Amino acid sequence: MSSTNVTSAITPGAAPDPGGTSAFRQAVSDAGVIWFGLFTLGIGFGVLVTAHGLPWWLAPVISGIVLAGSAEFLLIGMIAAATPLAAIALTIFLVNSRHLFYGLSFPLSRVRGRAGKAYSIFALCDEAYALLASKEPRTLSSARMLWTQAGLHAGWASGSLAGAALGAGMLGQVKGLDFILTALFIVLAMDAYRDHPDRVTLALALGSAAFALLVAPGSMLLVAMSVFTATLAGRHRLRRRRATPPPPGSASTGGQRDA
Repeated sequence: MSSTNVTSAITPGAAPDPGGTSAFRQAVSDAGVIWFGLFTLGIGFGVLVTAHGLPWWLAPVISGIVLAGSAEFLLIGMIAAATPLAAIALTIFLVNSRHLFYGLSFPLSRVRGRAGKAYSIFALCDEAYALLASKEPRTLSSARMLWTQAGLHAGWASGSLAGAALGAGMLGQVKGLDFILTALFIVLAMDAYRDHPDRVTLALALGSAAFALLVAPGSMLLVAMSVFTATLAGRHRLRRRRATPPPPGSASTGGQRDA
């Protein structure tokens, strides 16, 4: 990917869009640790692929083309069990349906060009959303966003290749590889809260998760995201209603009433 393809247009009132090395350095500063975290997690995925008796090359291929994180772990188990294609498609759709909600607040408008937007949509994983959606959109450039997502993509795919190459025989007994994804999400959530501390949003998120766990534990993630989105929409509507001034002449404005 050339630097000219990752340079965005300058919008009115926004800071100039750095390209090339400057944008790459910003991406490394923002996401370098997360890139390494995905590389480590990818090793676990590569080990899982070979442990199921599947060819080693399947790990980097799936990681490079699917790029669906937790869904890929499910996919390997279903492939090994010869699960029908329709069942695989439905399961992956339900697991990744959370991305539909991500698109509501992801700053895709900051990415320049059809090719850049197409790749950004493809590479919209959980980590990319946590890293980019929590920032002020005007501070993000097209190059910075695409380098961030490309680094996440490369870290995950290269880690999968490394894990598959080392094989289950060398790393299969290492404990904790399956917890890396959960730990990474916890750290990202903590960083996002530090940048924008909002106790109400945190309470709504925890409440939505608890409700989904009680009502639909088998589809907890989908139900939790739906409830959380609905509560955020209701909160936004309530805020707008409170911020909207009453019409002139209403009782709340102290205007004259008809006799």
